[in-house]
Amino acid sequence: MIRYLTSGESHGKALVGILEGMPAGVKISAEYINHQLWRRQQGYGRGGRMKIETDKVEILSGIRFGKTIGSPIALIIQNKDWGNWHDKMAIEGDGTGIEKITVPRPGHADYAGTIKYGFDDMRNVIDRSSARETAMRVALCSIVRKFLEDNGIYIGSHVLSIGSAGVKDRTQIDKLIAKLTRQSSYSAYKLTEEADKSEVRILDKVTEKKAIAEIKKAKKSGDTLGGIFEVIVTGVPIGLGSYVQYDRKLDAQLAQALISIQAIKGVEIGDGFANAAKFGSQVHDEFKIDNGKIIRKTNRAGGLEGSVTNGENIVIRAAMKPIATLVKPLRAVDLSTRKLVQSRYERSDVCAVPAASIIGETVVAPVLANALLEKYGGDSLEEINKRHRCN
Repeated sequence: MIRYLTSGESHGKALVGILEGMPAGVKISAEYINHQLWRRQQGYGRGGRMKIETDKVEILSGIRFGKTIGSPIALIIQNKDWGNWHDKMAIEGDGTGIEKITVPRPGHADYAGTIKYGFDDMRNVIDRSSARETAMRVALCSIVRKFLEDNGIYIGSHVLSIGSAGVKDRTQIDKLIAKLTRQSSYSAYKLTEEADKSEVRILDKVTEKKAIAEIKKAKKSGDTLGGIFEVIVTGVPIGLGSYVQYDRKLDAQLAQALISIQAIKGVEIGDGFANAAKFGSQVHDEFKIDNGKIIRKTNRAGGLEGSVTNGENIVIRAAMKPIATLVKPLRAVDLSTRKLVQSRYERSDVCAVPAASIIGETVVAPVLANALLEKYGGDSLEEINKRHRCN
C-alpha cells in the first residue's frame, strides 16, 4: 500500500520526502510535480515567503527513464531562504547567542508543542508545524495523483468562501461544474483549471470580487481570513472502500487526509451539514436509469454511501480557520517571565484558502489510490489497468 513521510523545517536547509508503495510503470516528471508546486504558491493574500521560494523538486530515487520502478521514491525541495537562517537553524552547536522564542501565538501549535516536548525555544515547534511542510506533501502526492489519472480518476477543487464572502446561490456554479466535469476525459481537472483562472479560485465572479475586497480589508487591519473549499473527484468506480471495519471506511480516511492539513478544522462529505437539518426524503439520492445505466437524480451523499463509493463524483468540503499569525497580535503569556504580553508576529499569509484547496486536491490522492489498489491489486500500472478495465 502507498504511504509517505515528510521531513524538514520551514527555515531549514530543505524539505525531504519518501513515497513508498507506488506501482511500477507510472510516467512522471519533475515538470509535472513542479506545476502542482507552482499552483500551491499562487493565490491572492499569500505572504512574502512566496516571493522568496520558487519550489522546484529534485527526484533522487525510485524513477528511471521517466517511469516509477516500484521502489521507494525520494524527493528533495531546497529552501532558498536557508542562507538567512543558517545560524538560527544550525544542525550543530548549542545555540549560544540565538534568541529564544518564548511567546506563543493563540491558535498556533506554539504553546501546546512547547509543553509537549519540553522545549525552552518555540522555534522547534514553529518550524516543523508550519504549513511550509505541505510543499513536500504536494510533491509526493502529485506522483500518486498521476497514477490515478492513468486510471481515469481526476481530482479538482474550487473555493466556495473566504471570510464572509461566500457563494449564496450554487445554481450557476453547479451547472458549470456539471458542464466541465462531463465535457472531456480530463473531467474534474477541467474544473480545477477553470478555478485557477481566479486569484482566489472562486468560480462566481461576484463572490470573487467580494473575497478579494475581504482580503484587502483584513490586510489593512492586520488580520487574517479563513474559508471553505470543495474537492471533487471524477471517474471513481463503484465499490472502493468498505463498511466492514471502522479503519477501512473510505469517508473517514478522506476526512482524515483533509483535516491533517494545517488550519483545517472541519470536513463534510456531500451536503453533510445541510443534510442534518432536513428530512430523509429531502436528503437521500434516488435512483434512475439513463440509457440503460443506473445513476442518481442527485448527489447529496457526495459519492459515498456506507463508506463505499457509489459511482457518483466524490464531493468533499473543508473549512480552514484564519491563520494564527496576526500583524496586530492578540494577548499571550511569555513563558519565560509568566507575564501577559502581545503575541509575536511570524512572517505569514493574510489568506491561504486558495493554496489549501490545491493541497486538498493532492492529499486525497493516496487515500483513493490505496482504495483502488485494495480492490484491484497489482504491482504495475499495466496490471492494475487491465483489472480495472475488466471490472
